[in-house]
Amino acid sequence: MAEKCESDKVSSSSLNLICPLCLDIFVEATILTSCGHTFCRQCLKKYDLTHQDLDHMVCPLCREITKLSVNRVDDLRLNVSINGCVDDYHAKCGGMNAVLEMCQKCTTCKSLKDAVSFCLTCHCYMCDKCLHSHQQLTMFFDGHEIVSMDDVIEGKVNIGHLFEKCSIHKPENKDMFCEDCKVHVCHKCVLVDHQNHKIKNQVNFEQELRRKVTGLAQRCADKKAELEKNIQNIEIQRHEVHTAVQTLLDDVRQAYSIKAKELEENLRKLTEQIHALERSFDNDLNVLKSKDRQRIKSICSSITLVDNDRLGHLETDTLSAHILLCEELDSMLKEVTDHTSAEAIKKKAQEKRFKPADDTRLDLGSISEYTDHTSAEAIKKKAQEKRFKPADDTQLDLGSISGSDPKMEVIQCVNLRGVMWGMAQYSLSTVAIGYGWDARGIDIIDSNGGKQRYRNTPLSDMECFDLVLQRDGALCVSTGYTEAHIYSPLGSTKATIHVRNDTYCYLRVNRSSADEIIITNYEKQIYIYDPTGSTLKHTVQTKHSTDQASTTRTGLIVTSSCDANPSVMTVYDRDGNAGESLQAPKGVYLYAAVDEQDRVYVASVDTKNSSIVIRLYDLDGLNLKERVEFNALDMTLCSSGCYLVSLSPDMLAFACDKKLYFIKVSL
Repeated sequence: MAEKCESDKVSSSSLNLICPLCLDIFVEATILTSCGHTFCRQCLKKYDLTHQDLDHMVCPLCREITKLSVNRVDDLRLNVSINGCVDDYHAKCGGMNAVLEMCQKCTTCKSLKDAVSFCLTCHCYMCDKCLHSHQQLTMFFDGHEIVSMDDVIEGKVNIGHLFEKCSIHKPENKDMFCEDCKVHVCHKCVLVDHQNHKIKNQVNFEQELRRKVTGLAQRCADKKAELEKNIQNIEIQRHEVHTAVQTLLDDVRQAYSIKAKELEENLRKLTEQIHALERSFDNDLNVLKSKDRQRIKSICSSITLVDNDRLGHLETDTLSAHILLCEELDSMLKEVTDHTSAEAIKKKAQEKRFKPADDTRLDLGSISEYTDHTSAEAIKKKAQEKRFKPADDTQLDLGSISGSDPKMEVIQCVNLRGVMWGMAQYSLSTVAIGYGWDARGIDIIDSNGGKQRYRNTPLSDMECFDLVLQRDGALCVSTGYTEAHIYSPLGSTKATIHVRNDTYCYLRVNRSSADEIIITNYEKQIYIYDPTGSTLKHTVQTKHSTDQASTTRTGLIVTSSCDANPSVMTVYDRDGNAGESLQAPKGVYLYAAVDEQDRVYVASVDTKNSSIVIRLYDLDGLNLKERVEFNALDMTLCSSGCYLVSLSPDMLAFACDKKLYFIKVSL
């Protein structure tokens, strides 16, 4: 009885010692802590190779997630119970070598001896004793077909598929597979416990799985070959990239050589010019020196003639001659010595100054590109499409290699004393902010956060709903729905502009490059006044309601409906011809600013998600062509009433409600 129980234990336990991945006896059984499923450690390591980018492992059986540490599978704990059962099983079945050598045991009796034959009729393995009984008991086994295990192992005989017996319905084979429960079952189990489940014949299921595995293996081989070929191609492209980069470097060095030669020639000419100046000054000094030496010689000669011991014994004529010589000598001695000419020459030399060339940059040129791809072929193409653009002939520059991504960053955030209603450029680093009824007046704020009130009366306490600074320092200020006033720099009123308005929206003001005053009032038209504000020169009809308008140097007008739904941007010429409109999604509002290079910055303000994205557009006729989408900016959105202004090619100002941001632009 004990022997039977022990045998049953070995047989039943062996069924639970199979790794679900390799379908063999467990080796270093390792447990997944999240779900408790167990696999060979090496199988888990192989499985983990395809998931190295994850910090966890998904169980191959139940898809539960197990967190992995730095050492990954090596830090998972072993399943001590399973490993103990594996050791017992190997000990009772002849050790590990017996399993590895696939020595099949007798399944007819409980002896666990090596099988020597197989009965095709009974579908069981037999040891030598069972074979003898099988052959002798003809009443029970007459006509059974028996084959040798040697023939089976050598492949001479195919014993077909062997089914496991059902533990519940003993005589029945588990020849069916339930896809819902992922278990092998017999026909009776299907009727009892697996009704309405998806059932497949086990042989067909295994054949289907084998075909799937074979197909996957072939696809793996094909993919491996494809990837290896791609790796070879990457190295080929790497060589092409290095060649393109070397060409780029050669171009830069050649440009440097040309510029260096030009600089050396310039240095040579300047050196020659300086040496010529030096020779000229030396010649002038030598002339002065020669004159003084000649005077010394004349004085010495004269004194030699007149200074004689025999002067007291001279005849009358001789005496007269010496008197004349003395007078001439006295006259020479009375001549003023020139102490200033040499000093003047020195001063003239010292006043010579070297005036550097007007170029403020020393630049060879820049590297340009046309595409942005990421594959190896595209990387090679990207490298080959890099171009060296030499500097202009008027600039003698050592230049830079461009390639950094365009970006924006907020360099200053300023809290305003009230709600912003209008904003205008005041200088390259300052803006003028206009306040309505809650704060009144105008503030001048710089990019360092400094503030000062615009004190000129009556502007210091006026409701200001928009403003723009003219070239002569005058301010054009919107004070309501129908009027805008022009004030001199000292605060006196120069003119008043009256605009008919049926929308009851405050007037928006701006100016053109010719200092014309541009007025919008949310209607479908734009008013253009002369710089004095006294004459309405032109009216441009628009397709959409226009809240803000900016002009380019060529006279084009960039319009935006701002916080309308939908928000639309359109470019018009003076005749009202329009390009294609940019339309934002619902809840996103567009605000535009034109910089001094006629580039158009557009802020897309998403009030629902509290996000702001600024894009840079180039003008293509009357159409806007997107050039750069900058990184999203971290700003506080209090309302949809916003304003965007370009201060310089690398500085923007953005205001929203009671916040003002200065934004640095890097292209």
